[in-house]
Amino acid sequence: MWWDTHFHLDSFARKNSVHECLQEAADADVTRLTAIGGSDEANTLALNTARDSADHLVCSVGYDRDLAPGWDGDTSRLRALINEPEVVAIGECGLDYVHNCGTREEQYTLFQANLELSLQSGKPVVVHSREAEEDTLKVLREFSSSWNHPDRPCAVLHCFTGDLDFAKRLIELNIMISFSGIVTFKNAATLREAAAGLPDEWILVETDSPYLAPVPHRGKQNTPAFVPLVGRVLADIRGQSPEEIAESTSRNAARLFEVSR
Repeated sequence: MWWDTHFHLDSFARKNSVHECLQEAADADVTRLTAIGGSDEANTLALNTARDSADHLVCSVGYDRDLAPGWDGDTSRLRALINEPEVVAIGECGLDYVHNCGTREEQYTLFQANLELSLQSGKPVVVHSREAEEDTLKVLREFSSSWNHPDRPCAVLHCFTGDLDFAKRLIELNIMISFSGIVTFKNAATLREAAAGLPDEWILVETDSPYLAPVPHRGKQNTPAFVPLVGRVLADIRGQSPEEIAESTSRNAARLFEVSR
């Protein structure tokens, strides 16, 4: 049984297809999911859906880097949500120097605010990082040293696209690595090298739906039902069976999010 540790509900909600999405996932043996927030609207949608599907869905809430320009510094609406039982993580949040390269200072401030909420709540952070590896490591190094739950990872870097060295440096900070459909792309040799070289206990799988559909669906809308395709490629890369990958990544997700399987 698979766990899609990172997907977005927004596009499914706009098409009134959330139930269909979750049913298709269940039919594909994706029995656990983590719905990801990032704005007030996305946070509310993720939380309400988790409440309606508490037997197989949990969620995160946070403020993503897209909100950094003009952010007023108010975290009160987030604070009202972070202790809800369905909320198992803070985020997604982080740094993006590709699409938001002109707002680095603002992104940093918003990232820090999310990390502070994580430390206050004891819930790990879902981190986004694109072309910002060194700055991401700098911020997370300080955060990790303040994390008071040594038996649990403090964060996951979702949709990992870096190399093996970056992944190992994250693991040293008690941070998990999540692989998306990108690992199935033909031009992802460096990413597959990283996926091959990591210990079992630090790896997760995700779809990042509705984005980044894996091969053979690349270019189409992604869906949680496709997470086994990511897992099967990981299994091939690592010389394991899909069942072993499903088991280890689900066990890792349960440890990260501190919920039962």
